[in-house]
Amino acid sequence: MKKSSLLFFFLFSPVWFFITFINPNPSSAADVDALQDTCPASTPPKKSQTLFMNGFPCKNPATIAASDFKSSALNRAGDTDNFVRSSTAILTAADFPGLNTLGLAAARTDIDVDGLVMPHSHPRAAEMFFVSKGVVSVGFIDTGNQLFQTSLKEGGVFVFPRGLLHYCLNSGFEPAVAFSVLNSQNPGVVSISDAMFGSEEMINALRRRLISVSGLETERVDNVTIFGF
Repeated sequence: MKKSSLLFFFLFSPVWFFITFINPNPSSAADVDALQDTCPASTPPKKSQTLFMNGFPCKNPATIAASDFKSSALNRAGDTDNFVRSSTAILTAADFPGLNTLGLAAARTDIDVDGLVMPHSHPRAAEMFFVSKGVVSVGFIDTGNQLFQTSLKEGGVFVFPRGLLHYCLNSGFEPAVAFSVLNSQNPGVVSISDAMFGSEEMINALRRRLISVSGLETERVDNVTIFGF
């Protein structure tokens, strides 16, 4: 192919134009943007589902109502009667139709006294964590094995970056409640608890380790060994 032909291809090819100018960094894209004002999810029962897609199809616009954009699912406290004394409920577009195509999910976390939310990550979302009640110690570990941690009182906000391992524990003297917003309608959860901490003894050991680390008078710990107990 002649040089002039190659130049013409790169300048005027629609595919090349899209890759270079419209989407210069496709790996940084989050959820797909909506193409209409609203798109409450139409979620048929799984047994009758015949179409599988990335996300959910929209409801018939003629049937959209205000109730599609309202949920009371996070009004209720979660059950903290378990090993870790905590409960987290994540509300996604599968249960809250109005979230569909908006790139959002919401969550409620209840942590009893001495409770712990086990280290986990969200592969498709960052999380903004807001403490509504109590005192909560929070932290995340980056890919350089550095721990960033702090303590939040009522009204405090902390951000967990997308895909990074993070945790929180109740460091106060009363049950704590926190609400989160995540920037994906299906953030996903990767938890290490089932794989590494199958017994109450090991969970208690992890809790003691996290409490000792959170008690350090620093907001950054290099070469942290959270799991070296």
